[in-house]
Amino acid sequence: MRFILPLFLCLMLSGCSAFDWASESMSGIKDYFTGGADNADPPSPLTEYSPEVNADILWKESVGIGTDGQTLKLVPAIGSGRIFAADRDGLVQARDLSTGKLAWEVEIEDEKENAVHFSGGPGLGLTSVILGTNDAEIIALNIENGSTLWKTSVTSEVLSVPVVADGIVILRTTDGSVIALNEKTGQKIWSYEHNVPALTVRGTGAPLIIEDTLIEGYDNGKLMALRLDDGKYVWEASVTIPKGRSEVERLVDIDVDPIESRGVIYTASYNGGTAAVSILDGDVLWRNEAVSSHTGLSQDDQYLYISNSSGHVLQLDKRTGSSLWEQKDLHGRKLTSPAHYQGYVVVGDIEGYVHWLSSTDGRLMGRVQVAGDAIDAKPIVVGDTVYIYAKDGTLAALKAR
Repeated sequence: MRFILPLFLCLMLSGCSAFDWASESMSGIKDYFTGGADNADPPSPLTEYSPEVNADILWKESVGIGTDGQTLKLVPAIGSGRIFAADRDGLVQARDLSTGKLAWEVEIEDEKENAVHFSGGPGLGLTSVILGTNDAEIIALNIENGSTLWKTSVTSEVLSVPVVADGIVILRTTDGSVIALNEKTGQKIWSYEHNVPALTVRGTGAPLIIEDTLIEGYDNGKLMALRLDDGKYVWEASVTIPKGRSEVERLVDIDVDPIESRGVIYTASYNGGTAAVSILDGDVLWRNEAVSSHTGLSQDDQYLYISNSSGHVLQLDKRTGSSLWEQKDLHGRKLTSPAHYQGYVVVGDIEGYVHWLSSTDGRLMGRVQVAGDAIDAKPIVVGDTVYIYAKDGTLAALKAR
């Protein structure tokens, strides 16, 4: 009572604001972990319009159970004329890029012969396919036949796609560590630890490697550059600054995969806007605090394309960050990161539809449904074909005409 009574009196003297702040913070944190009340806007119904683009499904196959309804970073990888994809329950496939024909398939198990649970990948090296698991393990497979090359334990769950450059595998773990492994052996080369806020959005962005520099975004709204060969610190940039009273309001995670063009890095955060940063010294060239994203962005020579949390697609000027158009007809449809494709912008949605938008003004130009479940992986464009991976495991190749 000696300790409780003074605390009670202090709170009473400070008025109700302290109680309001505590209640709001605890409520926000509770809703974050339990789901809370579903107050999200319902998906906008699809309206009929005269399509200007028709999309052909060149082939469509199934990759096991896909993500099994979970929020994971399982995104197909393309190389050597094949497309590689994995599901949550340890299944990995390699298929012919043109026909979808199965080249090889393996099911990875742990020492107790239980299926491993993939959570991030695959990433491709010269000779290997790299995946991360929920159980803090990195697994490398032979790119030609899927045989296991090595397994390495890391510090925590992997929720980003591993990146391979110069024989080094770079990966992010959910505890904030960046880890470099030898591609041939799986042995650790170096690691860099970074503090993670108490409350974060589930997910991490994939590292971006530019020549001998590694770029990574963090949950506190900062972008960091490290040397690829030894992990030494180069620079750090505050892309966004947390604002608000509660922990939920102050979430500013950089969970998107950063992109680069002509010495400029472009990135976006969950609640803190979009920014352009100089690769030389981390100088922030511009910020657009009105446009935030946790899915991702893409680019062409002049513009950025971004999906925001409301399900709107926007075009931004790469020089200034100003918004040029905003497509709102897909409001609430939980869009993927957009992909730029032959003068169009392509996005997937919560009901398995793929939409084609005009890159000139954002108008809807065509759509096709390829899956019965949500699409959350960014469409991948190779030549005149776009590849789609849905949460139910549907893997498809599309071509517009």
